[in-house]
Amino acid sequence: MSGRPPLPVGAHGNITTRQLAAKLWEASCRYRDADGETRKVKRRGASRSGAENALRAALAERRHAAEAHLTPDSRVRDAAEAWLEQRETQLEAGELAPSTLTVYRSAWTLYIEPALGGLRLREVTVARCEVWKLELRKRKGAAATKSARTVLSGILGYAARMGAIPTNPVRDISPIPGGRRKPPRALTRDERARWLAAMEADEKAARWAIPDLTRFMLATGCRISEALAVSWDEVDLEAGTVAVRWHLVPVRGVGLQRVAGAKSEAGTRVLRVPRWCVDMLLARRVAEDSGYPVFPDDLGGWRWPGNVLRVLRQARDEAGFSWVTSHVFRKTCVTVLDEAGLSARAIADVAGHADPSMTQRVYMGRGIASEEAATALEDLL
Repeated sequence: MSGRPPLPVGAHGNITTRQLAAKLWEASCRYRDADGETRKVKRRGASRSGAENALRAALAERRHAAEAHLTPDSRVRDAAEAWLEQRETQLEAGELAPSTLTVYRSAWTLYIEPALGGLRLREVTVARCEVWKLELRKRKGAAATKSARTVLSGILGYAARMGAIPTNPVRDISPIPGGRRKPPRALTRDERARWLAAMEADEKAARWAIPDLTRFMLATGCRISEALAVSWDEVDLEAGTVAVRWHLVPVRGVGLQRVAGAKSEAGTRVLRVPRWCVDMLLARRVAEDSGYPVFPDDLGGWRWPGNVLRVLRQARDEAGFSWVTSHVFRKTCVTVLDEAGLSARAIADVAGHADPSMTQRVYMGRGIASEEAATALEDLL
């Protein structure tokens, strides 16, 4: 003889009530939770109906929490809100960088929500996604489109996993042509001298420490967010080393944050710097506070990278170096190490790259005639 069949998941049995006192009633029933276990749920109220209503509300909340909250008629912005909440959770757990979440939110706000946010999930077809991608590619270029596609794919992939749509339509749109990447350009010896002279002569650039910051980035290959996050307790002037352990990130609603771990896991490194960099740091050392920034703002705090970049752009345009960005100093460091004959692995360790091919592909200046290559090929024929 078989026993009573179990309740379906998310269902409840008969509701029973009992009076506990003059104005106190209790309603209860059995409820089968999402984990398959059947549990007794109770709620109390001042009357029989009050207790029953409180119990039904509790059951509805329990069911809503257990079931997927997205349906084919939910809007894309509903799925985006839930997906971004998950990314917030990743951020709190240290699994996502604040800058990455900022990029996700910007892509959603600027490129996805205006075009697709009001659509029902069932209305987001491959064809609609393809048209959206093509139009965005024309207006904003390949880089912005690829970033936005990643975010839209994450949102609709989440909706598919929740059962609101059968598949993620973004997976079937055509690839985004990226065009030819500009070859990395590094500052030559003459350009380095002219750049530093121009920055020293620019009153605002000198006040914002652009000359010394340039020297530091040329010596270490640091990103600007890493260079501005270095404090004096991470500098050993006797040993001539600098520890790169942090980077500065503006966080929405919080402000500028010094985030541990540099830019990536491979980015946490200790670098030996040349003597001229040590001399520059010795000249800058005016504070005894070990936690004091090497490149502080006027109040002694961390400088906002965005503000420093704005001053750098103004100074470079006036000096006739319109092509120079902060990353050019990093590329220059890497290119000089390459020309000196260091291995790709050794150079990647300086740059903080886990993959040496990334260093070679993106950061090493190329297109320079090599006398060594010509000599090696001299006897080929």
